[in-house]
Amino acid sequence: MLRKDTTETVVRNRVHVFDLIRGFSVISMVLFHYCYDLRFLAGVPLEFFVSPFIDIWRASISWTFFFVAGSMYSYSHNNLRRAGKYLLVALLIFVVTSIARVDIPINFGIIFCMGACTLAAFFLDKLRILPKGMVGAVLLLLLFVSSLHIPQGYVSLFGLKAFLPQQLYDCGWLSWAGFPGPSFSSGDYYPLLPYAFLYLSANSLISYAKQAGFPDWFIKIKGAPLEFVGRHALPIYLLHQPVLLLLSIPFMG
Repeated sequence: MLRKDTTETVVRNRVHVFDLIRGFSVISMVLFHYCYDLRFLAGVPLEFFVSPFIDIWRASISWTFFFVAGSMYSYSHNNLRRAGKYLLVALLIFVVTSIARVDIPINFGIIFCMGACTLAAFFLDKLRILPKGMVGAVLLLLLFVSSLHIPQGYVSLFGLKAFLPQQLYDCGWLSWAGFPGPSFSSGDYYPLLPYAFLYLSANSLISYAKQAGFPDWFIKIKGAPLEFVGRHALPIYLLHQPVLLLLSIPFMG
C-alpha cells in the first residue's frame, strides 16, 4: 500500500512541462541527425542544411537538453547513480562508434557532459556550495555565454576577448574539461566547460522556482505523445542513429 501511495505521489507531483520540452527536443534531434546523415554520409544535397543554420539548430537542441538535465537535478533521488548511468552510456557510445567507424568516434559527447555536469553538481551539493536562486542563475548564464569559446582558446563577453594559456591545450589531458589537445577529435564534442555553467544555471533557477511555486498552467500542461518521448529520451538517443543510418542507405551511391 505504501508503495502504491508513493508512486501516485510521484506521478501527481511530476512537472510534465519538462517532459514536453525534452520530448520536442528529442524529435528535433532525430530530424537533425537524419539531415546530417543524408547530407554528409549519403551525399544528398540538402541546400538548407548549412551554417549558420546547422549551428543554430544544433545549439537549440543541446542547450535545451542541458537546461532540462540541470532542472531535473533537484528532482532526482540519487544524482550519483544518475551521473554514473550517463557516464557508463557515454563510454559505451565511445566504444561502439570507435568500432563501427561510420563517422568520427564520439569522444566526450553530450551524454558524457550531462554525466560530468551531474557529478560536478553532486559534489558541489555535498560541499554545500551548489548555487541556488535567481542571482546565481543569471551569473552562471553569463559565465556560460562568456565561456562558449573555451574549446577554441578564449573567453569573451560584450565584445571583449581574452585568450587562455596555450599550455592548457598542449598538454592533451584536458579535452574532457574543454581544452582539446592537438590530436583530439570527436564526432560530438561537449566538454564540461562551458556547459556545466548552463546546467548549474538551470538548477539554480528551478530550485528558486520550486520554492516560489510554479504557476498552475506550468504544472498542469500535458501532451501525452511528447511526454512519452521525453521520458524515454536516453533509449531513443541510443537507438535512433542506427535506424537513421539504415534509412539513409537507399540514398547512398
